[in-house]
Amino acid sequence: MKKLSRLAVLALPALACVSSVPALGQDYPNKPMRFIVGPGPDVLARLIGQKLTESWGQQVVVDQRPAVGGMIAADSVAKSPPDGHTLLLSTATYTTLMNLYPKVPYDFVKDLAPVSLLASLQFLLVVHPSLPVKSTAELVALARAKPGQLNYASAGIGATSHLSHELLNKMAGMKTVHVPYKGTVPGVVDLLSGRIQYMLGIIQGVLPHVKAGKLRALAVSGAKRSASVPELPTISDSGVPGYEFTSWNGVHVTAGTPKASIDKLHAELVRILTLPDVKKRMFELGMDQVGSTPAVLGALVNSNIENWGKLIRELGLRVE
Repeated sequence: MKKLSRLAVLALPALACVSSVPALGQDYPNKPMRFIVGPGPDVLARLIGQKLTESWGQQVVVDQRPAVGGMIAADSVAKSPPDGHTLLLSTATYTTLMNLYPKVPYDFVKDLAPVSLLASLQFLLVVHPSLPVKSTAELVALARAKPGQLNYASAGIGATSHLSHELLNKMAGMKTVHVPYKGTVPGVVDLLSGRIQYMLGIIQGVLPHVKAGKLRALAVSGAKRSASVPELPTISDSGVPGYEFTSWNGVHVTAGTPKASIDKLHAELVRILTLPDVKKRMFELGMDQVGSTPAVLGALVNSNIENWGKLIRELGLRVE
């Protein structure tokens, strides 16, 4: 799969040109804005939305619509007026829906326009302390010795948290049991109780439990160590060579939005990501800020659709 870590390099031209963006779309925005969020935490949308409100003097209302894996959220943006006043907090999960559901009421590529990446997110491979493993290699060995006896939690069938585990199973030669939940939090709750043995969890969701001694962290999922937990190796370096999974957050608007408005929104988002208080808060959330051009985000979406789609077909996944 395409390495998200390379996006930081690709994003440098976007960061460098913020000060030279021409005065385009000067009448945008001219009314309150909506920031639509699908499943998962809305904290990043609220952080960015508050900064947009401060910059432009237009209220940004965060509207969370988690149903159907975020399909309702994306559809509402796809069918909004193409004026740039309705934003979608896009994630890697949206790139799986087109391959999972027989009927999706929108085309993520054709009906939504990319604006900018906001963040990349590494995951932590964590286990319940009762599991007798202290490294990725030991977890792999245990799972191979007991096929079908270890289970893991995900945020739902076909979610990237599901597919990232199945990719790990495939590359490590493991056979473990998938237990899907409606969101991340219920899975973490069952992991803490011992009903689930392990999972790949978003850093900000599981790290407090690791620090409290309620979970044991083995590794991070990205191509390199995370600044949030620099003591932990990558999964690739500690048991499954070549494994890499990093999720992302970005912003999409309705297709047909004037380029001038997209350019103005893009420039402001990239500027916001450079603010010290925003960088500090994102670090606390386990996120790396990644301002990108619309083209980079569009290419990432296409790559995710292709690669996750291939894995979904191999697994025979389908949601009716």
